[in-house]
Amino acid sequence: MERELALELVRVTEVAALASAPWMGRGNKYRADEAATTAMRAMFDSVSIRGTVVIGEGEMDEAPMLYIGEQVGNMNGPEVDVAVDPLEGTELVAKGLNNALSVIAVANRGNLLHAPDMYMEKLAVGPVLAGRLSLNDPIEITVRKAAEILNKNVSDLTVMILDRPRHQKLIEALRKVGVRIKFLSAGDVAGALAPAFPEAGIDMYVGSGGAPEGVLAAAGLKCLGGELQGRLMPGDSREYDRCLQMGIDDPLKVLTMDDMVGSDDVIFAATGVTPGEFLGGVRYFADHRAETHSIVMRAKTRTIRYVRSLHYLPNKTVLREIEARLTQAKS
Repeated sequence: MERELALELVRVTEVAALASAPWMGRGNKYRADEAATTAMRAMFDSVSIRGTVVIGEGEMDEAPMLYIGEQVGNMNGPEVDVAVDPLEGTELVAKGLNNALSVIAVANRGNLLHAPDMYMEKLAVGPVLAGRLSLNDPIEITVRKAAEILNKNVSDLTVMILDRPRHQKLIEALRKVGVRIKFLSAGDVAGALAPAFPEAGIDMYVGSGGAPEGVLAAAGLKCLGGELQGRLMPGDSREYDRCLQMGIDDPLKVLTMDDMVGSDDVIFAATGVTPGEFLGGVRYFADHRAETHSIVMRAKTRTIRYVRSLHYLPNKTVLREIEARLTQAKS
């Protein structure tokens, strides 16, 4: 993959963030997601790749665009797998809460796991803990191992987890062992990435979330030197068979980074829609300008770029064009 591709992908996440940000706090997550998806799909036409969506908005009969198997890019570049979440945290935008992102991961063809739309058990850590913990261990052992490696007291560790009823037993175990817990209302990708950013103050991310989001987070963590271990959680025989159909021979095995994002190069890009652990959100100014904060990373070089952009939007014409595209797509 070419180095220039990294900055092309930032333009894609930026326009998706700009399109969805006006819906912040308006209580309509569907319109926010539609706006982000439409904008992202339109911008992909300018990107120099021959891309195939392996993680997107759903199957072809479920999503009008950015569906699994869709070809994206201008067909003049490398053949790549594409994983997207135009708006990771639709509820966050609808409620005006933190940590909503627009996210893309790109890898050479055949490297990204085609993850089924189901829950995945996850253990995400930063560079110091990468390769030194196991998802198979009870959480009490994992926490104690992490504290020893980080040379911290267990009571000084901070573990992030989605605030969900399904995590009640896990939360009770964490409280019993004595760690500090930071709850996340939504935003699974941002939560899994947080341990790799020292400024976030998070040592581990645990619990279950979406499997597609797990692959996106694994791509980002590979660029950051961190690690995500995952295990699919098929809820019934139909979901188990779905895993087999998608080429996952053992749906219950622990998935490594190589299983999810391959051993080759990966590029990860994200733009904040609302403020979060490591990126600012979209801000509008009185002079028809909007500010975005993005991150773009490449695993091969371990380069991490933070991109602060000012966009000139006279009368928000760009956003109106996106809205027109959305209306056209519906008709």
